[in-house]
Amino acid sequence: MSIKLMSIPIDCTLMTIGLRASLPLAVAGILFSAQAQAFLPTSLSVLETEALSPDASSIAPIYSDSDVLAEPKDINSTEPNIQDSTLLDSSVATNQLLSTWRQQVKTDNLAQHTTWRRLLYFYDDKNSVFGKKKTVSLVDDPSFFLSKNGQQDSDAELDAMLVALAQELASSSETENNQVKTDNNNSVLCRFPARVAWLTEMLAIDAASLSTECPELDEWMSTLAPEQLSIMFAQEYLDNPLSAFAHTLLRIDSKASIADPNKIDKAYALNYTVDGDPNDSFPVYATKSMIGSYNSAIEIDPYPEMLAKYLQDDERDAWTYQLSLTPAEVQQIMRHVWETKALKMPYYFTTDNCASEILRLIDVVRPQQNLLSQLSYAVVPSDVIQLLNNEQLLASTTYTPADNTLRQAQLNERKQQRAQLGYHNSAKQTVNEIKSAQLNPVSSMSGDGQTLLKRQIDVSDNNPIDRHPLQLGTIAIGQRGDNDYMDIGFRAGFHDTLDRASGYPQFFNLEGLAATLRLYDTDDDTNQPDSVVLQNVTLIRGRSFNPVNTAKKGNTWGASIEATRVNDGSQETGTDHLVGSVGYEKGWSWAFGTPAAGTGEMPPQLCYTFLAGTGQVGRGINKGFRLGAGINAGCRYQINNQLRAQAELQLPYWYHGSSDEPSVRGHYWQPVSSLGLQYDIDKKQALRINANYEWQERIDANDDIQLSYRRYF
Repeated sequence: MSIKLMSIPIDCTLMTIGLRASLPLAVAGILFSAQAQAFLPTSLSVLETEALSPDASSIAPIYSDSDVLAEPKDINSTEPNIQDSTLLDSSVATNQLLSTWRQQVKTDNLAQHTTWRRLLYFYDDKNSVFGKKKTVSLVDDPSFFLSKNGQQDSDAELDAMLVALAQELASSSETENNQVKTDNNNSVLCRFPARVAWLTEMLAIDAASLSTECPELDEWMSTLAPEQLSIMFAQEYLDNPLSAFAHTLLRIDSKASIADPNKIDKAYALNYTVDGDPNDSFPVYATKSMIGSYNSAIEIDPYPEMLAKYLQDDERDAWTYQLSLTPAEVQQIMRHVWETKALKMPYYFTTDNCASEILRLIDVVRPQQNLLSQLSYAVVPSDVIQLLNNEQLLASTTYTPADNTLRQAQLNERKQQRAQLGYHNSAKQTVNEIKSAQLNPVSSMSGDGQTLLKRQIDVSDNNPIDRHPLQLGTIAIGQRGDNDYMDIGFRAGFHDTLDRASGYPQFFNLEGLAATLRLYDTDDDTNQPDSVVLQNVTLIRGRSFNPVNTAKKGNTWGASIEATRVNDGSQETGTDHLVGSVGYEKGWSWAFGTPAAGTGEMPPQLCYTFLAGTGQVGRGINKGFRLGAGINAGCRYQINNQLRAQAELQLPYWYHGSSDEPSVRGHYWQPVSSLGLQYDIDKKQALRINANYEWQERIDANDDIQLSYRRYF
């Protein structure tokens, strides 16, 4: 690939020498060569720098004095040495140009330029708790740098790059005289095209003077043919815990797929993912992904393959947003991807992931944006979509329904038709045929998987742009028994079934990293609870609802890991205690009501039944532990777009083990009924009422009711 770079002409362009100029140049060459070393700086002293690392020099060509500044072998020769004379002039011009570049770099302080440092993975404005020092590049691979000090010193790396470019200039001059093009994939022009492109723009380097061929880069760029970039968002998928927080990737469009976006066979997908060990168990895999024990991987695959994985295999709706980038920015991003695609970087599930990489790539070409620094401590795909929308970087939006969404639309239509005819229940056989992926292989993709079909249904209300913000702060007043209290709470994410539903998958329920502090209004009565208690700390709590009477596949299940205050009903004067709790539940759910017309949404109302098991440990409860098994059943009702209610009855049977004390029970029922009601003030504010009652005579306070203000941010 012959690198063509934007430049302003500089008066140092080398020219081919004609035959009629041979004699004067021969004489000049003889006279000049004899005294050249006395008056001219040698190329070695100018071109070499101690910043060049051994690793870089073993890959990139290094030129000696004889390579750049050649002398005639015989000054008494009567044959004119045109090549030597030309190389002499070339060396002088190259040395002068390098000096000019260095002066301009110093004047403009380019070594500290945001773009240059970002190209090298120096992130001065990233405050990640997992990040390295601001003075150190995140890359520790020596092959990524030309300078041995490149990881710590962006100045040294820039100077090494200038030297390498000067060497390429000298090499190009020799190649031009020999009329032979260099084919060198290890050239700095081929290894770091994004850095070269930026420097040629900043320094106005003459593109015609750089003529190295890059066959591997040329083939890669020709195959991808990048003209436009879009971000594809696949919604959350709780049945695969690693996909529970959604996923994003880049769609690379060619001219053909831009002209017809349904021609997805002309597009590619750039996926930044974890290069994990598939033989590891899920807990090990998840832990290593969280703490950076796995490396990341950049995968570039045909777009239809990736899209089919989400629409057909996982059955997740997809939203695609065209990025507002210029063609030049798209090309520069892809050059940078070429430079970085083989790097082995630590993968952090919450901070350096599929979503953060997209922000990083945009930051490289938009230094004024500082996108990544706005999501310093946790980068979630839906937050990235909202951030790009707020920064006006999304040009257009496309909704692509999953296969089960299309089947649900058919199911809705069939039920509506039967209702109009007076049949209140659809034939079970017909419903099962529509729900079956085998019997009803409807899809947004063509049969060969190479084309997107025209969408036949209306858009579902799950565009992540419409979501409430991820974080939540709450303040509540309430009464437990005879004691008044105030709660202060925080939730890092995500969403429960009473939260505003727009923008999320239907019935989505996943909460993580939440805590509540309770302040009681107490006096000196020793029977009252402590004035300040930690009410709850939730690591993770969620439920996956796949109603059996819908087109959704999968089971209905739930899980939780938390520390929470519980009432111990084993003793006559039981009080609440903070315990560690792990729970799992599996069951069935049903959706009912009238879904939004013309969409593939499920009916808005939900009922469910779980078989539940729970284990709890804590010093405050009898014998330090209890095991529970029982049934949890409830319903969630969407009253209107702003008001939702949920009621639930839990019927756990607890076991502590046998006891010698007659007043202490080793096993017992402890039913709990609860009611919740939320009203949305707007997208970022809501009011909620919660009430619960424990049907157990041995506990200190059976009832608890509170009113809370919820602020999403």
